[in-house]
Amino acid sequence: MTDGTMPETAQLLPSINGFNNVATNSDGTVDIWFAPEKPADVPQSNWIQTVSGRNFIAALRLYGTGTQFFDQTWKPDDVVKVR
Repeated sequence: MTDGTMPETAQLLPSINGFNNVATNSDGTVDIWFAPEKPADVPQSNWIQTVSGRNFIAALRLYGTGTQFFDQTWKPDDVVKVR
């Protein structure tokens, strides 16, 4: 039984955190991919495995944020469905 935040998948820890060496885009942004199978052109470090046919919850936890988060001059983007 899972609660949706840590699905039972073959990926040992389906999460990305400050200990991961996440690939960044040329402008410094980060793309995180959620999918049952890793897309061919996506770095392993930027993929979180989901369970096919099941919904999931994307939770964002921030530590040591700057004032940009609190004054809302920086906001995380929405999760976008890509095919």
